[in-house]
Amino acid sequence: MNDTQPAAYISVQHMSYSYPDGTQALRDIDLKIDRGEFIALIGQNGSGKTTLSKCLNGLYKPSRGAVIVDGLDTRSTSIVQMVRRVGYVFQNPDHQLFSANVWDEIAYGPRNIQLPADEVRARVEEAAAIVGLTSDDYEEHPFFLTKGMRQRVAIASILALQPHAIIVDEPTTGQDIPQSLEIMNFLQRLHDEQGHIIIIVTHDMPIVARYAKRVVAMGQGQVLADGPTAEVFANTPALAQTFVEPPQITQLAQRAAHLGFDPRTLSVDELVQQYLALHDR
Repeated sequence: MNDTQPAAYISVQHMSYSYPDGTQALRDIDLKIDRGEFIALIGQNGSGKTTLSKCLNGLYKPSRGAVIVDGLDTRSTSIVQMVRRVGYVFQNPDHQLFSANVWDEIAYGPRNIQLPADEVRARVEEAAAIVGLTSDDYEEHPFFLTKGMRQRVAIASILALQPHAIIVDEPTTGQDIPQSLEIMNFLQRLHDEQGHIIIIVTHDMPIVARYAKRVVAMGQGQVLADGPTAEVFANTPALAQTFVEPPQITQLAQRAAHLGFDPRTLSVDELVQQYLALHDR
């Protein structure tokens, strides 16, 4: 009987990264990301979370250590090979979109890796359908669409390359609450129905509490806490070092812990259930 555990899809091994000007952004990071995860990278500006995310798909190469993705070392693997494994959606979709219509935008990646025309067509249609775009949208110029729709086009262009993991940088920035929930529910469906690893880089703690199953909290280029979302939010000393506060409902439960409330509470529904249970005693 073979008890060997399957290798993590992404393995970060004693990895450090310095920018060309000598600024060290990451220090000795160890991290494993398995298939089926939904992860949030959190931390204040300058903590290293965006730099780490760009190391995970080979946009940045480690200064020391290694990042292994699906068995490939990013230091010796082309970006073309990497984007087929880990897709990256930038914070501002306008930095990613450049084609004159939606069809060509989604088709760019498959064409660039020289897939046959029929395979390109199949991938474009499949990716468009997954994100909720129809044939009526194909001839639209991406910049004439709403930001939420432009983000969907950007995600579709990544999906057309069929990566196993998708990183989305600040998915809710610049969007109102309904738009934020729309894009996050869409990412949740990609995770649940399509099996993608989802990694979000965000400052939005209520969104983290609602969607992420695991949190990696960063500060000064290091991982300060890594674990289930509720456990990380309850790790007050580590979280204080990130200068990030948990959602207000979690803070309320923590302040009422002496009354019997769970300091790992993530939602109003959980708090209400605890309240009812405490009053039924």
